[in-house]
Amino acid sequence: MSTTSIEHPVLQRVKETFPEAAFSASRFRGQVTLVLEPEVAHDVLRFLREDPDCNYELLSDVTAADYLDYPARTSKRFAVIWVLRSFSRDDLLLVKCWLDPSMETGGNEDDPALEVASVCDIWPGAEWREREVYDMFGIRFAGHPDLRRILMWKDFPVFPLRKDYPLRGRGERENLEIIDREAT
Repeated sequence: MSTTSIEHPVLQRVKETFPEAAFSASRFRGQVTLVLEPEVAHDVLRFLREDPDCNYELLSDVTAADYLDYPARTSKRFAVIWVLRSFSRDDLLLVKCWLDPSMETGGNEDDPALEVASVCDIWPGAEWREREVYDMFGIRFAGHPDLRRILMWKDFPVFPLRKDYPLRGRGERENLEIIDREAT
């Protein structure tokens, strides 16, 4: 864990509890981000929730980002981000893990490389947030109780927040039935 210049009470606890795992941390505009591997994400997130010294009792958000063509991008394309809040310490922590697709991302296929463990067993409120990430980015959450689309219809052919999705869509607007006031 490269935390030499970053001081945060939780980072040392995570490093001591998971000595075999590879971590990194960063600080941007006062906000600390803990970056970890997808294989240990669930265990670390459970630790951050249950450890009394960490006590991140609220999962504020689960989101993702597509770093396609990002100038300062790392070698991986997608990031899953959990936003955690500890009320007892008045602290906010971002936890991020990187995923890289193993196949072409232009369609609606489920890529086995774009999967991370669900945290619904830790924070039940993660259910809809994980469904939104799946619906918009195609990132699956293993162990999710009901992983299906939540914003788009079930047969929508792609994941619209991926950066390789065209801004004007792929014919969705052109194929809509036009209804005027006289027709109703």
